[in-house]
Amino acid sequence: MNNILALVITFVLSLAFLRSMDFIAHRGWMDSKLSRKVIHIGTGPLFVLCWFLFNDDPSARWLAALVPLAITVQFALTGLGVIKDEASVQAMSRTGDPREILRGPLYYGIMFVVLTVVYWKDSPVGIIALMMMCGGDGVADIVGRKFASAKLPWSREKSVAGTVSVFLGGFILSALMLFIYVAAGVFGGATTNYLLPITAIAFVGALVESLHYKDIDNISMTLASALVGHWFF
Repeated sequence: MNNILALVITFVLSLAFLRSMDFIAHRGWMDSKLSRKVIHIGTGPLFVLCWFLFNDDPSARWLAALVPLAITVQFALTGLGVIKDEASVQAMSRTGDPREILRGPLYYGIMFVVLTVVYWKDSPVGIIALMMMCGGDGVADIVGRKFASAKLPWSREKSVAGTVSVFLGGFILSALMLFIYVAAGVFGGATTNYLLPITAIAFVGALVESLHYKDIDNISMTLASALVGHWFF
């Protein structure tokens, strides 16, 4: 496919997903905390699957990265108050304060831009790190709030259930995405060959996420997952 057309399709699909979640949260059909995490979990896999639309031209990764870059710029402008977008604020903030978007959501977008450009479809490292951020960190808050469990000794704001869910969510989403990429012939070998590396990466990612570093999980856990990935790939 022509990469410009692929860019347009990727942007339209990503924007449609984000705006639909904004609409749902703004109408009150979904709690803002939940909509924030649904966006967190769902945007990444959708974007990574859209990579299949791009051909192997060297410019492909840069064009694909324009999608999260454009959305990240919108996040920044909304958080700074330059753009007034109550629906986005309602969907992506915990308290309705637009400045919250300048932390977690903004870091989320930056990680997508960086890992798309650095790894693209050349290595599974970037995909696993992104899926850890989406499936791991995204699921943790939902599970942690829904199921009561003991707090971690080293981080009293984190729970055992949340940390376990980071491991499981990141592992499952990473394994699913690599299964698709292996089946498509992008990565060689059998999917089972990737399970041990994914397990190790998910374990480290969950450990880093459990540390008490407020609002920078999207950076710390994602970078830690990428660094561990280099031991295996």
